[in-house]
Amino acid sequence: MIKKVNHIAVVVENLDDATAFWVDALGLELAHKEHVASQAVDVAFLPVGNTKIELLQPTDDESGVAKYLQKRGAGMHHICFEVDDIEAALAKLKSFEIQLINDVPAVGSDGRKFAFIHPKAANGVLVELYELS
Repeated sequence: MIKKVNHIAVVVENLDDATAFWVDALGLELAHKEHVASQAVDVAFLPVGNTKIELLQPTDDESGVAKYLQKRGAGMHHICFEVDDIEAALAKLKSFEIQLINDVPAVGSDGRKFAFIHPKAANGVLVELYELS
């Protein structure tokens, strides 16, 4: 079901300040930044081996990421696992009565399918599943 860790997402208050820490202090390379309107975030992508660190700065105070930041502060937001077949992965999770945020996968602007598992089902960790096309 799971192929690898695709990324670890960290919610930040200021993308430029956070990027400076990860790049200047830790020596990671900034691959690129982008605005993801559908999630109301600006994102910086920092590859680390076969995975990435994604820094998320909310761009709308009413978005889920903004509410997370307001409630919990900056820090790890979610871990994302890459899967071969997201529909099969969701069906398996449903068979175990795992609480999902997305019963069916959403499709990103780049064609990737994604869905979230509720943190209550994963010991307090928000888990995302990705299927890359």
